[in-house]
Amino acid sequence: MALSCFERMRLEGYEVDVMTMVSVVSVCADIAAVINGKKVHGLVIRYGFESYLPVQNAILDMYAKCGCMEESSKCFKTMSIKNVVSWTSLIAGYGKNGLGLQAIKAFDKMEMEGFIPNKITFLGLLYACCHAGLVQEGWRSFNTMVHKYCLTPMMEHYTCMVDLLARAGHLNDAWRFIERMPVKPDARLLTAFLSSCCFQKNVELAKSVAERLLELEPQEAGAYMLLSNFYGIVEDLKGVANVRRLMLSRGIRKQKACTWIEINREIHCFESGDKSHPLSRNINKCLQNLVEKVKNIGYVPNTSIVMQNVDEHIKKEIVLGHSEKLAITFGIISKPAGTQIMIIKNLRVCSDCHEFTRLISKIEKREIIARDSSRFHHFKDGVCSCGDYW
Repeated sequence: MALSCFERMRLEGYEVDVMTMVSVVSVCADIAAVINGKKVHGLVIRYGFESYLPVQNAILDMYAKCGCMEESSKCFKTMSIKNVVSWTSLIAGYGKNGLGLQAIKAFDKMEMEGFIPNKITFLGLLYACCHAGLVQEGWRSFNTMVHKYCLTPMMEHYTCMVDLLARAGHLNDAWRFIERMPVKPDARLLTAFLSSCCFQKNVELAKSVAERLLELEPQEAGAYMLLSNFYGIVEDLKGVANVRRLMLSRGIRKQKACTWIEINREIHCFESGDKSHPLSRNINKCLQNLVEKVKNIGYVPNTSIVMQNVDEHIKKEIVLGHSEKLAITFGIISKPAGTQIMIIKNLRVCSDCHEFTRLISKIEKREIIARDSSRFHHFKDGVCSCGDYW
């Protein structure tokens, strides 16, 4: 809608200024519309706004949020003037794309050139360490923020540290870190910790965290779904029922999963089990063929992620109808063979779709970029850039 308004604005002859371009570039970044973003970048040059620092920062951020770190770093290198926002955008971009070591190198260079990092800079740096499994570097960054720059950590910084330790398997260290925090943990921090407890099947610790999480009465459905999934894994049906009742009593609704993809500068959005798209029949037929192909190289639908009490064949239908699979399939039938596909999901990509996409990138010989609520996944030749560390 925003991009359509901008196009209409131009066609009707209204003046375009610097702030307009910053806003439009930011919209492209938020929805990862890289094709539109490149067009807007061209308009920035045409209008003569490329020398304005806010515009340059927005373009740098846009390419990073579209998973195009090569273009983002090129933009950064060509900037004659940089500020802390420029460096922070670059570091955060590396972090979101799983390039932890590059983020650390950028931070070190930032310091060498005399720039003073702020809390947001350190948040991007800690996030980068977290999603690359760089535990020692994460500790160094946290201590640098607190002791060298005398910055008081926000809850988000503490969450990154807990997530970093827990993802790396140091659950007890993460728990001790939580106990020593000068502030009480919030629901997001405990949800991140519980996720790792569940993944590593530490039932005792997970139950302790789950109890504290429920006491906080989190308002995000994701926390309740994680709790429900955890109780399902340990076969505690009473626990599952209790969580569902809490959701009803507190008015919490599960957020719908949706994935979108940009084709010919038009955004197409899919929900799980979606049959509303004009090409729905073609998409489903192609998806069935893709499923058969990946089954031949070892894919088995992971129905354990489906918490509904339904028959196994219904669970398979639910898993195979996930929004990511529909969007990728639409990309395959809409774009030339061998070309890159990029999708964006509003929630975290599930383990089954991650495995499915990894195998599709191999058999279709395509690079597939998936941006979820947490990070980017770059799939190529059957390998994901996250190294299955996500």
